[in-house]
Amino acid sequence: MKQILSALISSLLLGSMNVNAQAIKLNKAKLAPNLVSISFERIRGKDALRVIKDSTMQQVDEPTFVRISDIDFMNGTIEVKVLSRLLKNAPETARGFVGVAFRINEINSSFESIYIRPTNGRADDQVRRNHAIQYFSYPDYKFDRLRKETPERYESYADMTLNEWITMRIVVNGQEAELYLNDTKQPALLVKDLKHGEGVATAGRSGGIGLWVDVGTEGYFADLKVNSQ
Repeated sequence: MKQILSALISSLLLGSMNVNAQAIKLNKAKLAPNLVSISFERIRGKDALRVIKDSTMQQVDEPTFVRISDIDFMNGTIEVKVLSRLLKNAPETARGFVGVAFRINEINSSFESIYIRPTNGRADDQVRRNHAIQYFSYPDYKFDRLRKETPERYESYADMTLNEWITMRIVVNGQEAELYLNDTKQPALLVKDLKHGEGVATAGRSGGIGLWVDVGTEGYFADLKVNSQ
């Protein structure tokens, strides 16, 4: 009975978050690039923000995002359509990395993030497919540490590919986050222990939202909606 009641409350909460989501216009006045370059283009039927990681930044899982001004986000939903392509000079390890950073602190030195690797979604290798979605927490819990210490816990599979619009909807509540892709009713990734939400002292931490890319990626973003609870 407790499980049924919990599921019902969760469903009602998610429905409320979706209904109240506010559209955020992506114009230069609201954007603060951090270790990335930006431009605006029309691609596959949408006016979009194009984001590319600074070529001087060699490390991965870094604060390479466009921060959205005047947003203080703790709990709620973040929804955005993303599309990624590989740059012509992309290294062999490039996967079309594109996603969202959230609860970013004031100086961009710590945040949570969920991103996707579209080339992995239809790879002819089950292990790569299992790494199509990734959670990480900057600066201490990048993907390589999480994969080594807790294999499979912060990654999962979903069908996806390059050069197509994919809707990412991230639902955040306390120490937990869920990622929904496109119109799926079930989350593609569950994170039960957001690293910057551990402990009573930090469980309520809020911060900014960023549109994130990594090496070798030409990332596009459109139709951003945020509901901050």
